[in-house]
Amino acid sequence: MSVQWWSKVRSWHRSRREAGGEAGMSTAEYAVGTLAACALAAVLYKVVTSGAVNAALQGLISRALNAPF
Repeated sequence: MSVQWWSKVRSWHRSRREAGGEAGMSTAEYAVGTLAACALAAVLYKVVTSGAVNAALQGLISRALNAPF
């Protein structure tokens, strides 16, 4: 890698530090992210525990356990 490339990277990092840019999420962003993850988990739980998916999973497990060797 060229020295010029590293110089550009260092310059970019320096400008980010001087601008005071946020490096991570704030508390509100964590709260929204946590809420979204919980909502997704609830939807996936409902889908996986539904009758059709439950029957398909039981059939799949049954076929796997009864597979001839």
